[in-house]
Amino acid sequence: MKTFDTSADYADGRRLNQNQQSLYLGLTCDDGFQICANLRNLRKKFFSCAVLAVALTGCSMTPDYQRPATPVATAWPDSAKPGGARQVADTDWQHYYPDPRLQALIAAALENNRDLRIATARIAEARAQYGIQRADRMPNLNLTAGRNASLTPAGASAFSPNAINSQRYDVGISLVSFELDFWGRVASLSEAAKAGYLATEAAQRAFRLSLVADVANAYLSLLELRERAQLTAETARTRGEYRELTLRRRDLGVSSDLDFLQADGAYQAALAERANLERQQAAAANLLDLLVGQPVAQMKNLPAARSLSAQGITPDLIAGLPAEVLLQRPDVLAAEQRLIAANANIGAARAAFLPRITLTGSVGTASRTLAGLFDAGSGAWSFQPALTLPLFDAGRTSTNVDVAEARKIIAVAEYEKTIQQAFREVADLLNAREKLAEQLAAQQANADAQGQRLKLVEARYQAGIANHLEVLDAQRESFAAQQGTLQVRRIQLSAAAQLYKALAGQSADTEK
Repeated sequence: MKTFDTSADYADGRRLNQNQQSLYLGLTCDDGFQICANLRNLRKKFFSCAVLAVALTGCSMTPDYQRPATPVATAWPDSAKPGGARQVADTDWQHYYPDPRLQALIAAALENNRDLRIATARIAEARAQYGIQRADRMPNLNLTAGRNASLTPAGASAFSPNAINSQRYDVGISLVSFELDFWGRVASLSEAAKAGYLATEAAQRAFRLSLVADVANAYLSLLELRERAQLTAETARTRGEYRELTLRRRDLGVSSDLDFLQADGAYQAALAERANLERQQAAAANLLDLLVGQPVAQMKNLPAARSLSAQGITPDLIAGLPAEVLLQRPDVLAAEQRLIAANANIGAARAAFLPRITLTGSVGTASRTLAGLFDAGSGAWSFQPALTLPLFDAGRTSTNVDVAEARKIIAVAEYEKTIQQAFREVADLLNAREKLAEQLAAQQANADAQGQRLKLVEARYQAGIANHLEVLDAQRESFAAQQGTLQVRRIQLSAAAQLYKALAGQSADTEK
């Protein structure tokens, strides 16, 4: 059996006329077509015809799929050092996030998150759609049984002047409109459905990874806001004490009204910041509840939370070559499956130019009486092959090919864009891994220095050497440095969570 060469034989098939279609019919699958054309002369049993029909399928007009070249550099940028100690494939999230409370929250999210349930249900939907489409490649056999009774009144029939009372009983197996898939139209649709199912499955895995990272990031943000709120509350208490001290000094005539107003302003600013952080903390807690799928406060036996500094998340993951990393990401795999589906749809659209051959028939027994259904000589069969050749549809078929080809171009661009975005994400996170560590070390050193400065200024103020402006300035600088340290620490931990997702880290029970 000859195969269809899409580059040479198809040429400009969207403008095929009837003679060209006949030429294609002779050049492709000619042996199978000759057998089909002579089916009306066969007098074999019904099941032999069904087996022959299945055997004749197999030609395809789908373009050969070739994975597009990776549109990114072959190595990570110099600023993104790919060094590390652990392979992400060997590190599940239970070991990557050592905080027991965070582990419990992630596990609850993977079980209860509604968006994940939707994504999982879409996998089942896509799998079922693929099963429906794949079933079209096989004959559908139905068991039928029926009785047909009629009464023709006297004088109404041209064959008899008397009334005619007739009835017939039938029992058999029927085949209804089974298409001989010479040109691979049904097979292409089945391949597209399969690729759609695999794309949905990969998209669910990508969402699962994102959910793990989102829960970790929401949890870390909540910890940061709590620690910053606690720091702000302590600062407000300290500034309140300094405000009271300044008020007493003013009453004694040692300090002026300006000194008191400055101390009062610093105290009120701390109260405002505390209220702001408490508002953000409530919003972060609500977001975490949404991701987890249930109120965290109502979860039983939840371990105590660790501080940001005790999280123990170490982003020491090895990043191989871009091609090795990016092509294993589930979002890239999903984009490629969508491209494969678009490519298969081109084959289905091209095959619509060519004739469709369908088979309808039945085999069984028939009798005028119910008791005679299985008597000798009651066998009955029917066979109705049909050939449909498109002649004129006002350009509908050719436009469908244009649509399929345009969608493939879109799918290629989306696939390449997904790879480029993934490359940028990994490169940014690899660069951030080292730079955030340097920033945190410097920020911590600054916080320590400002803390020591505040102690010295307060001691000098108590001794009457420093003025209140120095104290207020030292308080502000120390507060800002400590707040900045908490922010940078949370950013570093969140970047570590994103890096795990970007390198396509998997959980131990991903496939369950």
